Amino acid sequence: MLDSQRQIKQKANTTNPLRNLIFWLSTKKTVTDRIARLGVRYGFARRFIAGEALEEALRAITPLSRAGQPIILNHLGENVATPEEARRARDSYVQILRSLREAGVTGNIAVKLTQLGLDLNPQLCLSLTHDIAAAAAAMRNSIEIDMEGSAYTEATLRILEEVQKEHGNAGVAVQAYLFRSRADLQRLAPLKPKIRLVKGAYREPASIAFQKKSEVDANYRKLLDQMLDQLLLPNGEGLRVAIATHDPALVDYARGRIQGIRLAADQYEFQMLLGIRRDLQEEIVSQGHPFRVYVPFGEAWVPYFMRRLSERPANLSFVLRSLLAESKKTNSK
Repeated sequence: MLDSQRQIKQKANTTNPLRNLIFWLSTKKTVTDRIARLGVRYGFARRFIAGEALEEALRAITPLSRAGQPIILNHLGENVATPEEARRARDSYVQILRSLREAGVTGNIAVKLTQLGLDLNPQLCLSLTHDIAAAAAAMRNSIEIDMEGSAYTEATLRILEEVQKEHGNAGVAVQAYLFRSRADLQRLAPLKPKIRLVKGAYREPASIAFQKKSEVDANYRKLLDQMLDQLLLPNGEGLRVAIATHDPALVDYARGRIQGIRLAADQYEFQMLLGIRRDLQEEIVSQGHPFRVYVPFGEAWVPYFMRRLSERPANLSFVLRSLLAESKKTNSK
């Protein structure tokens, strides 16, 4: 089984039959090809995906840029099969950085290490990540390393540590459902990378990860408290936390803590995915909190899109309504 398929299956949740079904469908090429054709024809994925080509993504983020909204651009893809593919991914990331600068967009990029050959050769992956971080530093920009399944956690953190020591412009996602994350935050604190705190989406065994939503939420709060406490220490200058969640309860908790300790605007930000909980996004921005939109694009959008459908029933309802509306338009012609 390909590693990309294994990661998709890891994301299944045995307590959610609908989610299991969507993840299973996302491994079937006939299904994903059909969804890709429908997405192009009807455009229903546009709410969550900024397009397949970089030029489309840049057009999609223009309104955000004009409104002064920072973004993270993510070129979708993972688990390359050859070193040549990994090097092409490196080149693509560097070109994205150049394009953001030329377009005058306030934003950085998210990087997946399996897209840079982590499965093939960790040293190659490290070298390519250095290249991207160096290019970003030359443009006074930064990179944020996405976290994948637990099989990659340690290797990802080691690469993050090396890149941050060399360039000082790297961040990483930390997953609240992993038991190890508290220690990982302590380990990373001296290097002061930007930390994006996420819940975590992969299916992990009970031996290493919390299984219940209530447990994950509780640990998210504990980890957020841990990071906020670090920010208040005398050596906390330079630390930065990204609160990446669409959960209103966790957003409320974070806002309360931030207000209570009078956290400076350059020490934190909220992050959300393009098209998800837009009402909550607008509310956060209207309250003056620093906010960044995670904007995915690329030809490999179907697995990402299906994961977004599985996470919230409202997303699936939106797609079905869009298909129905477009079908009626077509039939009326």
